Amino acid sequence: KERLLLSVLPRHVAMEMKADIAGKPQDTMFHKIYIQRHENVSILFADICGFTSLSDQCTAQELVRLLNELFARFDRLAQEHYCLRIKLLGDCYYCVSGLPEPRPDHAHCCVEMALDMIDAIALVREVMSVNVNMRVGIHTGRVHCGVLGLRKWQFDVWSNDVTLANHMESGGIPGRVHITEETLKYLENDYKIEPGNGGERNAYLRDHNIQTYLIVPQETSRQVVSRLMLTKLLLINVQKSVLLTSHGSTKRTMNMSNGNVAKELRVMGHSSKSSLAEKEVPKDTEEEVNDYLIRAIDARSLDQLRSDHCKPILLHFKKPSVEIKYNKERDKMLHVYFICSLLLIISLVIGLLVIFPHSLLVYVLYGSGIGICILVNILVLFEKCKMSLPALKILSSAIHENRFLAQALASFVVFIIFFVTIVPMVNQHLKFSNENCRFIHITNASLERNNLQVENATIMSAKVSCTCTLYCTNSFSTNCIIIVIISAAAYQILTSMLKIVILSSVCFVYISIFFCTDLYKTFFPGSLVSAFKHPNITNNTFTVICRSLNSYEETYDLVALLGFLFALIIHGRQTEATNRLDFLWKLQATEEKEDMEHLEAYNRKLLANILPVHVAEHFLSSDKNFDDLYHEQCECVCIMFASIPNFSEFYVELEGNNEGVECLRLLNEIIADFDEILSEPEFSYIEKIKSTGATYMAASGLTKATCDMKDLKHVTAMADYALRIKEQLDYVNQHSFNNFRIRIGLNIGPVVAGVIGARKPQYDIWGNAVNVASRMDSTGIVDKIQVTQEVFHILSTRGYPLTCRGTVQVKGKGEMITYFLDGPRN
Repeated sequence: KERLLLSVLPRHVAMEMKADIAGKPQDTMFHKIYIQRHENVSILFADICGFTSLSDQCTAQELVRLLNELFARFDRLAQEHYCLRIKLLGDCYYCVSGLPEPRPDHAHCCVEMALDMIDAIALVREVMSVNVNMRVGIHTGRVHCGVLGLRKWQFDVWSNDVTLANHMESGGIPGRVHITEETLKYLENDYKIEPGNGGERNAYLRDHNIQTYLIVPQETSRQVVSRLMLTKLLLINVQKSVLLTSHGSTKRTMNMSNGNVAKELRVMGHSSKSSLAEKEVPKDTEEEVNDYLIRAIDARSLDQLRSDHCKPILLHFKKPSVEIKYNKERDKMLHVYFICSLLLIISLVIGLLVIFPHSLLVYVLYGSGIGICILVNILVLFEKCKMSLPALKILSSAIHENRFLAQALASFVVFIIFFVTIVPMVNQHLKFSNENCRFIHITNASLERNNLQVENATIMSAKVSCTCTLYCTNSFSTNCIIIVIISAAAYQILTSMLKIVILSSVCFVYISIFFCTDLYKTFFPGSLVSAFKHPNITNNTFTVICRSLNSYEETYDLVALLGFLFALIIHGRQTEATNRLDFLWKLQATEEKEDMEHLEAYNRKLLANILPVHVAEHFLSSDKNFDDLYHEQCECVCIMFASIPNFSEFYVELEGNNEGVECLRLLNEIIADFDEILSEPEFSYIEKIKSTGATYMAASGLTKATCDMKDLKHVTAMADYALRIKEQLDYVNQHSFNNFRIRIGLNIGPVVAGVIGARKPQYDIWGNAVNVASRMDSTGIVDKIQVTQEVFHILSTRGYPLTCRGTVQVKGKGEMITYFLDGPRN
């Protein structure tokens, strides 16, 4: 879209307009005007003579393709000769050399451009067998260039010198280059000339006593066409042979003949680079995005991203604003973490009930732990529940939206699980300790009383039973604590530092109770082993085995517990770092998406000011074939031309009005007011086509949505719009103390709509109806709205007051009966 904008507007104008649109609108009395002044430039106007007869032989598609190929060739010639194409006016093409950068050879550039344009149109004349030619006029002077209005921006130039160049084209001769004396001064006798006598063919040149000349064409200027004319004749003969052999397909053959003009031009080298069919197909957008992401990932590693955006220890984001956004981020897996905790505590309770003895205290403890976890899960999941309990829904939403609250609740659940697990173990160990003491006391007393009459086998059996039971119970306790710390590690919402605190606390408490106190020793009772160290007991091997079991089991449990602790701490830090980088990428992607959407929005706004919305959608659609040019045959279009003929009298170039810029500022206000009226809903049928100088062109019924064939509302909307802009100009006159007078012409009929120019696309309409509407303006009377007989029949039946003007002589049409639209409908 930006390339399209830059193809229509020069970069310095386009960038300024984009900056103003992207920025905040300024509340000013006048609309901003984008106009610059340039001295010593040459202006070229070129018109295709015989275009009407050419268009009558072509269908809409063929006409658009022909004009596109021809004007694309002109655009490339303009680039080769350092000329800037300004605008296309139907079959008229004009450009300026010396813009935007000044050039000393601007006159030479325009003359060479003109000669090549005449050569290009000669090819069309030979191929189509139609009497078409190019009439070119050139003048050198100064211009004001820029954009006027609020819609359908088109780069344009204004000045008295531009007006003179336009009349040089009107007073020229087909196939010749018509120049003024000012242009001749810059050519330095590099071309042969002859008197032009432009005053004999144009009243403006005669009234202003303009001395004109004609460039004498050199033989070299037509050598290219001559060398390749044989190819043209060969192709024409082939087309004629097809015509002779196809008796019932005359129209099809003519269409093929005309449709081959694009191919003919490519053979001649007139569109080898600019043709849409030969453009390199650009990469798909998805492929470009994937390539960009791959390059971005390769360029920056995870470690680099972490060091750039995160603190080394806490892993918090360095930017507080990003950290706040991260803390407000909802964790979609939060309910899964709490459900896992509930399943873990149920599993632990089942295991504890199997291993340890039952009691009322144990039942109350297990039931309370499971109940608390169930209530927490209900609270977390209640946000998705359809029950109408607003307080619980608010609290559940707060847990999901507040990361600190969710972390506190998760920590509470982990400590509940640890408490439910550790209390039965401590209780059972204390019970084992008391039983061991009684057993040792009884055993020693018995040994003394019976003088060691107890058999060694009985003592050994008691000790093996006690030791194996305690060994299995201690291993189960360590495994339970490992499950508890795994449940804490499962909460990814917990920060790594908080996980370190929780896991370290759980392990510290467990180690303190069972490894650093007498509980573990009673669990592996060394006193019990010592009790059997009686001199009269000969089986001391068992004592060694018990001590070995005690040492190995204590070391294994401690190493396993600490190993799991450090592994889960490392895992927690890695998980948090990954989550934070994922959030950072997501945040960046969201911001870039918002920027892209913002850019897309105002790019579409810019695009809508260059092309109509339906045409822009045609070019932006993903399934569009880029080889197809946009063209459309519209059967019932109402065309309006509105001009301010006395603006030329108002426009003067003096130091007091900044050499005419202030005059253009007022014209910009008038055109902007006309544009703003189009934004009203009742005028949605109407599409602005262009504004050229003090002439405003619009049309209605260009699409199926805006063409009302039943009630013809698009025609009545155009009539209302013509009356409205007439009133608006009166308002401008009242507040600007001027006396501008408007002249409006309306007509209805079929037109060809299309986009011309591969490098600089421009939407336009062509056809006999357009020419007649223009004549309704040019032959009209100021302060009047002149309409054709077709428009009269439509408006008169709908209550609009109209007056018959009579017979008017119209160029190219002869005599026509016209009418004046006197006011709004009754």
